[in-house]
Order: sequence, then structure tokens, then C-alpha cells
Amino acid sequence: MNYFCKKIDLYKKFFKRYGPLIVIMTFFSCIVLTSFYIILQPKITLPIYSPSMVSTELVEEEIQHVKKYHKISDFSMINQNGETITQDFYDNTIYVADFFFTTCPSICPIMTENMFEIQEKILNKNIKLISFSVTPEIDSVAQLKKYALEKGVNDLKWNLLTGNKKEIYELARKSYLVAKSNGDGGKYDMIHTENFVLVDKEKRIRGYYDGTNELEMDKLINDLEILEESYKN
Repeated sequence: MNYFCKKIDLYKKFFKRYGPLIVIMTFFSCIVLTSFYIILQPKITLPIYSPSMVSTELVEEEIQHVKKYHKISDFSMINQNGETITQDFYDNTIYVADFFFTTCPSICPIMTENMFEIQEKILNKNIKLISFSVTPEIDSVAQLKKYALEKGVNDLKWNLLTGNKKEIYELARKSYLVAKSNGDGGKYDMIHTENFVLVDKEKRIRGYYDGTNELEMDKLINDLEILEESYKN
């Protein structure tokens, strides 16, 4: 019994003398190990899409071979407020784009609803949205404004655009790489795609997402955070 009492006394004296030092060393060891763990973790990055990485049915034949340096071309169109919107509006800004039309009875209402959900999550961020009408002859400024009010569009974040149909078609086929039609943007051509396109501050495509799929929308929100974080370093 005396032996164990002596042992306990020794341990008490030891921890009384060296306990604070052990705690400090343990604390700093944890910091060092955590720092190494963070440093050694692979950094998550998003791909940079080029025409050669996308299905040929979505890309104009003349650029299907392009493997890098692809960027969204400049454009000039009119939004729901009758304002001229160019790519300058999106300078130094991450944004999400899609193609829709206000009278679409199938996938567009779902896509618009999902765009609205994204809008609500980015209100306090430097991220914007853009929706190009694929039936500009129907979607006048007045029609777009009516639609915007019905769907809760925030004018500071989200532009609904109308303009020259051939220009819109070229943007879909040659810039955003989403159009399945082989037409040239003529009177009876119809661009119809469920894709949302994530574009970075350098006007490069960083992701494609099914705008009708809830899981894909979760992935888009996550990728937006990854892309935002990449500009902080």
C-alpha cells in the first residue's frame, strides 16, 4: 500500500512540475499536425472547359478541335428593364447562365425556379445570373418584365435577355457550348437546353449542370463556393 502511495505522490509531483509544459507542448503539436494536414490536402479545383471537352453535338464544327483558351464572346442585348447589357456587366464576376423562353411549358419553369433558388443564395455575394431567351421574337422587353415580376427576379443580380436570334444562337453554340440543334438561328430554329453554365471572372466555362435536377443544383452551389475560394488565394 505504501508503495502505491509513494508512486501516486511521485506522479503528483511530476505533473505539478511538468504538467503545464506538457499541456503547452501538446497544444503546439496539435497545431503543427493540423497545419501539415491542411497543407498536404489536395486543393480542389474546377476544370476549365474547352470545345474539345464537350460533346460534338453541342459545339459548332469549326471550333470542336479547340483545346484551350476558350472564352465567352462579347454580346450586346436588352434586359427586362429595356437596358442594354453587354459582357461588361459581368466583368470580374462569377456568373451562371442558361437559355430559356417565357412560354416554355416543360423544363423552363423548373429551371427558372432553380435559378431563383440560386439567386436567393448569392444575394450577398459578387455572383450574378443571366438567362438568354431563345424566342426573342416572342420575349419582348415587356414580356420579360412581366415574367421577371412573376418569378421574383432581382434586377441587380439576374438579367433576362432578348435580342438578335442568330446572335443568341451563336452564343449558345460557339460560346456556352450548349446547343443541340444544327440550325443557324433562323426563324424556325429552336435552341432548347437544360444546362446551366458556370462562368468564371476570366469568362471561362468552369462547369455544366442539369438545371432541372436538384442534386445537380447542390453541386452547382458547392462549385460556386470552390470557385469563389480560388480567387482568395
